[in-house]
Amino acid sequence: MDNIARALRAASISAVRFYNRLEVTVAQPVPDTPVLFVANHGFGGVIDLNVFAFAAAYDELGVDRELITLTHQIAWTLHAEKLIEPFGARPAGRQTALDAFADGNNVLVFPGGDVDALKTWKHRNEILFDGRTGYSRLAMEAGVPIVPVVTAGAGESLLVLGSGKRLAKALRLDKALRLRTLPLSVSIPWGVNLGMVGLLPYLPLPTKLLTSVLAPMRPDADETAEEFAGRVHSVMQSELDELTKDRRPVIG
Repeated sequence: MDNIARALRAASISAVRFYNRLEVTVAQPVPDTPVLFVANHGFGGVIDLNVFAFAAAYDELGVDRELITLTHQIAWTLHAEKLIEPFGARPAGRQTALDAFADGNNVLVFPGGDVDALKTWKHRNEILFDGRTGYSRLAMEAGVPIVPVVTAGAGESLLVLGSGKRLAKALRLDKALRLRTLPLSVSIPWGVNLGMVGLLPYLPLPTKLLTSVLAPMRPDADETAEEFAGRVHSVMQSELDELTKDRRPVIG
C-alpha cells in the first residue's frame, strides 16, 4: 500500500470512528495463522460503511498479515479498481482466496453480495447470504478457521424503499453486471433514485455503528459445508439481533 492509499485508509477509518461513533468489540484474539473473515454488508456496492468499520476492527486486532478482500466484479466494471486495489481488494474467486492463504495472508469475504448490500430498510437488521455456502467450502478446503465479523447500523445510513429485484431481472442486470437488485432509495445528495446509490457514493446519515469480531469457528466432525455455513450464519444473525434489539434508528 503506497503512502496515498495509507492516508486515505487512515482518513476513512477516522471519519467512521468520529462521524458514525463506531464501537468495536472483540470476543477473543484471532489465531496467528491465515483466517477467513466473514462479514455482513450494511448498504452499498463499491462504498459500504461496513467495509470501513471492518478496517477499523482489523487495526484493533493488531494483525500483521496482509488482508485480501474478495470484491464484487462490479467494482472493475465501473473502473474503480485504482481506488480499491491499494486496499487489498481483488475480484472474488476461489483461486484468488486459495493463493492468498498460500501466501500467508488473511482473506475477507461478504458472502451476501449485492443481495445483502442493497437490501431494504425493512431488512436492514437481517444478514442475507441468499443460501450461499461457498465461503464455508473455501474455509474447509484451505483448512483455515472462519472469524465472523458483524456490524450493525449501516442500513440506516439512507432509506431503501425497495430492492428492485424484479426490475433487475427484467433488465437482465444479472447477466450484464452480475446484479440481482436495483434498489429504490432516498439519500443525500441523490434524493429519490433508482439504482444510483450503491454504485455511486452518497452522504450517509450519521448512524451509529457497532462492530463485533466473534470467536473463530471450525467445522465439526462430519459437518457438511452447507451445515457449517448455516451455523456461521446463525451465529452472525444472533449477534446482529443482540446488537439491534434496543436500537433506535440512526441514534443507536
